[in-house]
Amino acid sequence: MFPLDKGARGDIKVLVPGAGLGRLAYDLAKRGFTCQGNEFSLFMLFASNFVLNKCRGINSLRVYPWVHTGSVVVLDSLRVYPWVHTGSNTLSTEDQLTDRLPSLMWTLLTCQHTLSFTMAAGDFLEIYTSADAFDCVATCFFIDCANNIVAFLQTIYNIIKPGGYWVNLGPLLYHFADQPGEPSIEPTYQHIKSIAIGIGFTILEEETGEEETGVNTSYTQNPNSMLQYEYKSVLFVAQKKTNRKTEQQTEETEDTEEGGGSR
Repeated sequence: MFPLDKGARGDIKVLVPGAGLGRLAYDLAKRGFTCQGNEFSLFMLFASNFVLNKCRGINSLRVYPWVHTGSVVVLDSLRVYPWVHTGSNTLSTEDQLTDRLPSLMWTLLTCQHTLSFTMAAGDFLEIYTSADAFDCVATCFFIDCANNIVAFLQTIYNIIKPGGYWVNLGPLLYHFADQPGEPSIEPTYQHIKSIAIGIGFTILEEETGEEETGVNTSYTQNPNSMLQYEYKSVLFVAQKKTNRKTEQQTEETEDTEEGGGSR
């Protein structure tokens, strides 16, 4: 899809809507892409701003997500115990006291490497209205956050350049399903694929939970717990159809230039 050489990826613009704490967007920027993360939730934005901009160094923030005994600040670090009532299905005390964040230091790595990484706060449908703005949109556990998933697909298609890509991973746990007063469109994956194709995407690659190669994914859980929840997520790569008229004009221009400007 894109150059293997990281030095040749700087002109490739990638958007990660629903970026959460910004890790996926950061990892893409670290691999040489010009990447922007987008997030609407204030809770996520507060946390991502702290992790990306306020941490004093690698391992300066110790998170014990399996303990939930309150919060305590010590001299050399900030120790957070956010999950106090998760003693069930825990194998060992060590699992409860595992250090977690941050495994990298954004500000330090920014100094060491030239990274093009930004975060934008706001509603995905309201912010991104300019056509053909990105070479790729990467969605991870995102599209089922919509009241109207069709509007998400239309916006994704609109902002991708002709010939650009949409990469998606995630389940369909519709966030507004069965919520009183909230409109919610909840199509099956089969219908979503048909809608995407109807809008103008071509599905290039696809893995579903029905296949042995399907992507089984977890979400914010203790990997060492005796109880595991898994999604049979869908992973696909779709391409926006190239504008044939634009292609023909480009080919005609190249032919004219090769012919010395006249025939």
